[in-house]
Amino acid sequence: MSTKKLSEWYATAICGNDITSSCLYVSALAIVAAGQYAWVALLMVAVVLFLFRKIYGEVVGALPLNGGAYNVLLNTTTKSNASIAACLTILSYMATAVISSSEAMHYLHHILPYFNVNIATFVLLLIFLELTILGISESAVVALVIFVFHLATMGLLIGSCFFFVWQHGFSILIDNFHLPARNGSILTAIFFGFSAAMLGISGFESSSNFVEEQERGVFAKTLRNMWIAVSVLNPMIAFLVICIIPISAVESHQNSFLSYIGTLTGGKWLATIISINAVSVLSGAVLTSFVGVNGLIKRMTLDRILPNYFLKENKRGSTYRILILFFLLCLSVLLVTRGQLAPLAAVYALSFLTVMASFALGNILLKLRRSRLPRPEYAKPGVVLLAFAAIIIALYGNIMTKPQYLVTFLQYFIPSVLIILAMLLRKDIMHFIVNLLQSLSKNYKKYTLTRQRSLYRSLKKLYEQDFVFFSKGDDIATLNKVMMYLHENEVTNKMKIVTVLKEQQQPDPKFLADFDTLDRAYPEVDMEYITILGNFTPELVEELSNKWGIPKNFMFISSPGEKFSYRVDELGGVRLIL
Repeated sequence: MSTKKLSEWYATAICGNDITSSCLYVSALAIVAAGQYAWVALLMVAVVLFLFRKIYGEVVGALPLNGGAYNVLLNTTTKSNASIAACLTILSYMATAVISSSEAMHYLHHILPYFNVNIATFVLLLIFLELTILGISESAVVALVIFVFHLATMGLLIGSCFFFVWQHGFSILIDNFHLPARNGSILTAIFFGFSAAMLGISGFESSSNFVEEQERGVFAKTLRNMWIAVSVLNPMIAFLVICIIPISAVESHQNSFLSYIGTLTGGKWLATIISINAVSVLSGAVLTSFVGVNGLIKRMTLDRILPNYFLKENKRGSTYRILILFFLLCLSVLLVTRGQLAPLAAVYALSFLTVMASFALGNILLKLRRSRLPRPEYAKPGVVLLAFAAIIIALYGNIMTKPQYLVTFLQYFIPSVLIILAMLLRKDIMHFIVNLLQSLSKNYKKYTLTRQRSLYRSLKKLYEQDFVFFSKGDDIATLNKVMMYLHENEVTNKMKIVTVLKEQQQPDPKFLADFDTLDRAYPEVDMEYITILGNFTPELVEELSNKWGIPKNFMFISSPGEKFSYRVDELGGVRLIL
């Protein structure tokens, strides 16, 4: 079912609510860590984000498919490596959804202290579950309203701060700059401030997880808009804060920091508006998580990492089972932590930063392994390495500040990876269970035979999935790489190799000989060579997919060159493996 594509501001609002909600807390985090140099650390983060604009632009421009870091690693390396990036992204979204919804309800509790915060958090998650089930276009309207209100509120706060400084002068700023640097030196202060401030750009990766729902050309604009918003808001607010209050007062008001600044500069009415805005924009970050994780898990399910059960759509084209699963995961985390968010903060910090690092690595692999693939922009290798180094520094800084973060993160990360690996290795696990049942069959024959038949049916269904490789008349070495990729990453014993020929064109005899050699080398795989007259077009891919009942993400091509007439996304999810 076709759904309406998102225009620039709707798409920006969905991911922008997440990243711009950071100004509610990141200025305080940076000031606590870096003191009077927090605004410098936040400007450095803006520079790093500018580098990532190029990195994301190149990767998603070359491979404009849902999945973010998972997508680029899937098309440049193995499915297991891509799955690890997917685990990190899902953990980041889960932590963001629970933390943002809980913080939103804490802000609301300051205004209306008449309800239980944990129950209200559950209700908020349920509301956004229902909203996203209704469809992305409907939820985008809500996101845009929240986004505009947030930017207007931040503009009002900044204006109020400027007026306060104009009235009271720079005496507090001068006093703050006379204080000794935090952590012993200016460089150390900026280092820890930068590490803390990097958490304020969570959400930048979200746009790449629903790029297929965006109109063409919108993705790069969402990156630009998010970068401008973060580069202006966060450093400016941090600088104005150290003009208004002593640094020593920041830590004690960290939980509702901007509301406190609003009270000082504009009065209670401004603090109330900021609190209402905080509730709405943090709720918008919850929406970002639902939309982003939906695009990612849908892609993983199409790639047979997760069961096809999750692909069922409602009348509005929404994959509601994925959304319900994510809601249940968030709810379980809320129940396990009992609303204590410190453990989740560790998961949020490290998973987000490792997702950013995965994207930089994916960009490097794209340059090395898919160099022929057309891309609208190009990030220079030095830019990619500098951005990657910045992420590693931020990771190190966060772990150094709170070593327990790493332990907490691993407690969530390792089980999620084990679940995904079990899905990837389900063929071997099923074979092991069959062998185990056979060894027990003498004593428990009736029970084991039933289980064996069930497992054999599941294995048969797995192996019967056809795969397609569109060949341009490749040599045996290339075809062997295709078969090796198939053996290492997929479960099948059926492979169609298709060559599209012009009128009166005949297959190369050498290619036919190579195919026969390959067929003998892989006796367990039923290989079929098919020639088709015509042109290789998206329409042909669609036709063959429908005719053979093979999903397009089970069709492979080698990297196209600049002369190729179509973008990869126009082929509907056909995978690059060479």
